[in-house]
Amino acid sequence: MLYIKKITTSMIIIFLLITLFPHPSSAVGVSAQAAILIDQESGRILYEKEANTKMRIASITKIMTAILAIESGKLDEMVKVSERALQAEGSSIYLQKGEKIKLEDLVYGLMLRSGNDAAVAIAEHVGGSLEGFVVMMNQKAEEIGMTNTEFANPHGLDDHENHYSTAYDMAILTKYAMENETYRKISGTETHRAPNPNEKWDRVWHNKNKLVTGLYKYSTGGKTGYTVRAKRTLVSTASKNGLNTIVVTLNDPNDWDDHINLHDFAFNNYELVKIKQEGTLSNIDNDFYQDKVFIKRDILYPLTAEEQEKIKINLSLLTPKKKWKEPKDVPNVVGKMSVKLDEREIEKLPIYFDNGKVEKPKNSFWELFKNLFFAATGVNKYG
Repeated sequence: MLYIKKITTSMIIIFLLITLFPHPSSAVGVSAQAAILIDQESGRILYEKEANTKMRIASITKIMTAILAIESGKLDEMVKVSERALQAEGSSIYLQKGEKIKLEDLVYGLMLRSGNDAAVAIAEHVGGSLEGFVVMMNQKAEEIGMTNTEFANPHGLDDHENHYSTAYDMAILTKYAMENETYRKISGTETHRAPNPNEKWDRVWHNKNKLVTGLYKYSTGGKTGYTVRAKRTLVSTASKNGLNTIVVTLNDPNDWDDHINLHDFAFNNYELVKIKQEGTLSNIDNDFYQDKVFIKRDILYPLTAEEQEKIKINLSLLTPKKKWKEPKDVPNVVGKMSVKLDEREIEKLPIYFDNGKVEKPKNSFWELFKNLFFAATGVNKYG
């Protein structure tokens, strides 16, 4: 009997230790019909569920509307609000017929308050007409690789059957949009003030995205959505310790918690590792190429601690030709760098020759010092 009590007590202690102290999660689940978690830098998929299933997407459509408006270069222009804009159903920023409002303010109203009237006003101004803007939306979708998406309106209302996307495609769109500084600023704004044409006080718009307004401290932006047919849709972005993540859920009754859990799963299990730094490649076996070849960007990739030990880098360089008597005779690209994880290629980029014709990344003094220090101490384990 005493032996059984000892075993029971030991099991209780072990259980308490497991539950009281935080530890990285190795599995995650969501309530969503479709979901995806990706690294913003590399696009690596860290979790997915029915990510390529075509579904209705509601107001996360407006991410495309916003980035097209921003890229139009017309944010400072004044937009005259049409009757058609006022007829848009659902959420609204209560524009008035004939009023003139800056396009930039319309984008804030679109993203923070999900104004469907703002979406139509933006579409008419940027695209010349709503229909013309929809053509632009689909052209951009094709350009950035959204292969399972079709847009039929700028707001996501259920007024067309041929308006759909996937969790994966919306993650691609968000990754693209987050490369734009203006989009990042607007998407992550909690409150925006805009002039009111017929009142003494300004319009004040508070972001509907609870993750941005305090629910999740690592939140950097996103877009909410809901229609009767699509149900709750949500896109969110977050950042912690240099790792930037994107989560998309479609038809998710528990989206706030699911997004927090997915972002935390990434932050608890992955680290954004600089596998190779831009600039001159050292330790090249071939004397012809020694200190004369470089890559033009850093290689960054999210890896678990275990995966970091499995990274392999392979260099493939052209055999030098006799006719390459001067640096200017050497081609711009003389090889490629391949990065593999468990024999799966995760990154590939060209290797350039310093022939005076290709712009070479300029390392700061601090970066040069770090490289020398790491080389001397053997820290740069990837070569």
